[in-house]
Formats: sequence, structure tokens, C-alpha cells
Amino acid sequence: MLAAVVCPHPPLLIPEVASGASPELDDLRAACDAALKVGLAAGPERVVLVGAGPTTAAWEPDAAGALAGFGLPGPPAELPLSLTVGRWLLDRAGWDGPRALHSIAADADLAACAALGESLTPGPPALLLVLGDASARRSAAAPGHLDDRAAGFDAAVAAALAAADVDALLGLDVALAHQLMAAGRPAWQVLAGAARGSSWQATLHADVAPYGVGYLVASWLRV
Repeated sequence: MLAAVVCPHPPLLIPEVASGASPELDDLRAACDAALKVGLAAGPERVVLVGAGPTTAAWEPDAAGALAGFGLPGPPAELPLSLTVGRWLLDRAGWDGPRALHSIAADADLAACAALGESLTPGPPALLLVLGDASARRSAAAPGHLDDRAAGFDAAVAAALAAADVDALLGLDVALAHQLMAAGRPAWQVLAGAARGSSWQATLHADVAPYGVGYLVASWLRV
């Protein structure tokens, strides 16, 4: 793995879904764009997308996306939302090379997440695109309402991403992440499994919570 990029996957990132609310996430889209630019500049021969889903599975690159439920036309969804948004971000970045799509079960334990990460590293040099939202309990208006632990949890994840701290990601409390509705936890631990044993230069591009949901954007380059 040459590089990794971490992005959130709210459907509102896609302007056609966001409609009139689209400008509210312009800065977040720009951060995702910037992180992907950094990752793709490393010169990967392929991109591997990883995000949480109902099951752990490999998906066809052209599988039907999950946007029909958000008011857009299309066939019934096959891909999890995380991979749908990730594929959109990658298309937006102009990547037309090989890609592989993998979901990790939302309730996967640490061992399963790390094992998937390790399994994705062999092969041609890759960019790992990791999709995952932080806690959904950052404010009273958040999907899960306010939980006073959410801000601290998200701050710890942001610090780990900013420092490429693999051990901190592997040490995330699975039960707490579930309680805080942090959908990115399994994908972040897949990243940690893939990144173990290498040194990384990390940049945190965004740490925001515009709707009471934490959105983190980061890029890691192997050094």
C-alpha cells in the first residue's frame, strides 16, 4: 500500500442528493478532493475502497449504487452506501484505473477488521480509500441525539488519523463506537491492519460535525 485516504460517506456529499443543501458541504467536498489528490499523486496502480456494510464482502466495481433511496433514479441498491459514496468521490477525482470494492461488516470485531486490512495489501501498489463517518451523537439535533462522550471519541480518532497512529485505531472501543453510532470504526480498523509495519506521513484535512455527525478526512503517505 502506497497511500491511504480516509473520507466520510454522508449521501449529502453528492450534490444531486443534497439539492439545496449542497453548499453546506462544499468545504467537506473540497477536503475529500484534496486528500484524494494527495493519495493519487503517490502513483498507485489500483485503488481499493473499504467501507462498512451489512456483511463483509467483495463487490463488482459496477454494482448498482445505493442512491435510489435518496430520490435519485436507478435500480435497487447492491452496494452499501459507504462504497457508493466512495465510488462517487473516486470518479469525481478522475480515477479511471483498476479498483476493488470491499465492505466490512458493521459489527466486525478487531481481529476480522485487521485481517481484512492485511489481506488487501499484497499485489500492485495501491491507494486504500477508507470510507467512514465518526460519531452521530455530537449535538441534540444529531441522528442519535447528544451523547457527551461523542466529542472526545471523535477527537481521539482525529488525533490517530493526524498522526497515523495505528495502535490507537486498533485500540478503539468497539462497544463505545457502536453506542456513539460511529459507522467508520470497522473501516478505520481495516486501515490499521493494512498499515501495520510501515511508516506514514499523515495529514488531517478536515474535522467537522455540521449536522451533529463527525466527518473526518485524512491522507497517509508511506515513507
